[in-house]
Amino acid sequence: MIKYFYGIIAFFGAVTFTTFNNTENISEDTKQNIVKVDTIKKDLLLEAIIVVESNGNDSCIGDRKLGRPSVGCLQIRPIMVREVNRILRKQKIKKKYNLKDRYSRKKSIEMFYIWKDYHHSEDSDEVIARCWNGGPKGCKKKSTNYYWTKVRKEKYWLKIEEQIGQL
Repeated sequence: MIKYFYGIIAFFGAVTFTTFNNTENISEDTKQNIVKVDTIKKDLLLEAIIVVESNGNDSCIGDRKLGRPSVGCLQIRPIMVREVNRILRKQKIKKKYNLKDRYSRKKSIEMFYIWKDYHHSEDSDEVIARCWNGGPKGCKKKSTNYYWTKVRKEKYWLKIEEQIGQL
């Protein structure tokens, strides 16, 4: 049986994809979208978004004037938790996230990948980042251009740090 990653152990500098044998609750579509990796993979886009959103702070709380603020390293709003749970139900996966999970880096990253793999599996980093910031039509909003500029710059510096580390 092929093993599929279904868990993520996250560190600030890298993301480790872990394999699990139990794939019975995962739909075929999800299996095709889930990365088949057993090694450490650095996701510069994800790291850049974490830096821009929270500067790496897992306890970060966003604008409190909005009533239910965004929370955690990826600044996840309650509506994103509902969307991720909707995706999981649609794919017949029994896992469910709650609002407290936004404070967990591991679970926040899992939610990010579930959302990204479902909605943006073939999209560019720009579209992914702008939609993460501005919602489903974020890539069409002028207001997300500045966000993409910040993510792109951070990604550039992370890439340079990675290259320096390889010297």
